[in-house]
Amino acid sequence: MAPVHPSGLQAWRAAVDEGWADPRRLHREGRAARLLLEGARESIAADLGARTEEIVFTGSHTEAVHAAVLGTLRARRRVGTRVVASAVEHSSVLHAARFGGDPFLIEVSEAGRVDQEAFADAVGTEGVALACLQSANGEVGTLQPVTGVSEATRASSVPLLVDAAASAGHAPVPAGWDLLTADPRAWGAPAGLGVLGIRANTRWVSPSPADDGTEKVPGTVSVPSALAAAVVLRSLSAARAETDSWRRELTGRIRAVAATIPDTQVVGDPDGRLPHLVTFSCLYVDGEAIVDDLDRHGYAVGSGSACTASTLEPSHVLAAMGVLTHGNVRVGLPVDVTRQAVEGFCAVLPGAVARVRAMLGADGL
Repeated sequence: MAPVHPSGLQAWRAAVDEGWADPRRLHREGRAARLLLEGARESIAADLGARTEEIVFTGSHTEAVHAAVLGTLRARRRVGTRVVASAVEHSSVLHAARFGGDPFLIEVSEAGRVDQEAFADAVGTEGVALACLQSANGEVGTLQPVTGVSEATRASSVPLLVDAAASAGHAPVPAGWDLLTADPRAWGAPAGLGVLGIRANTRWVSPSPADDGTEKVPGTVSVPSALAAAVVLRSLSAARAETDSWRRELTGRIRAVAATIPDTQVVGDPDGRLPHLVTFSCLYVDGEAIVDDLDRHGYAVGSGSACTASTLEPSHVLAAMGVLTHGNVRVGLPVDVTRQAVEGFCAVLPGAVARVRAMLGADGL
């Protein structure tokens, strides 16, 4: 998730006043809400490279992913149940594939990029109903070869789901998808909305019971969340060239500092990556402990580390890459990040790692 962008907060507040009504109703307030909703759909579709009628709003990114995977499997059940996906897909993709089908995972390189040849060979086998490939990895930022993979899926008449949760708003969405999912929270929109794209010629049947709502999935749409998501995405798309180079420079600075810390591995492709993500892993460090230490210094970071309190399992992404899973730190830079903030973080980081190692009795190893 990213901090809520100021333009999104302003749009959300305006829509609460003007778009509070049920957009399915025919009274004046309902028509006003409907106009706001359809305007948001049109804007988001344009920025994601889709037609307006191909965009469906859901309540969350997870719901969009589940609808994409399970709806395609339902529509293509006579073809088979196999789902070809990279081993580093978002957990919601993998969970849906296991729930509704038979997942076949393709290995990735140490940089986190899927083996394109192996993916192409897999989608050409019998019984494949769906292929799934993220546009970029949300833990390490590595871009995936969507264009090349889409050529193979088209040749095999297998629909391709591209999960753009990590990249939408930060990088152009690659062409070649048949189904698309995106998470507005990742580009700085308020929570309460997921985006599902379904190309007009793609076979898809809702996996949920029939509903009288305005969408292909059950429930009503938060008009304020939709409008805010559209406003922020349009703002980021217009300024992408400027913010891309700026954030790449700053993430490069963090990568360089992290690489100087003893027994630390900077992970992900150094070049073919998203502009705003940096991930590194520190030996002899507990991921949660270093996140807490940095938080006390005013820096909010994430961790795809081993042994989280809830699962006691390492990050499936880092494990699939074959890189260090312990002591993982993930930094995402917002679009309004300052050099001062990054330099402050870089100044604090080596000491934070050293303190955690000392606390665990691992300093000097």
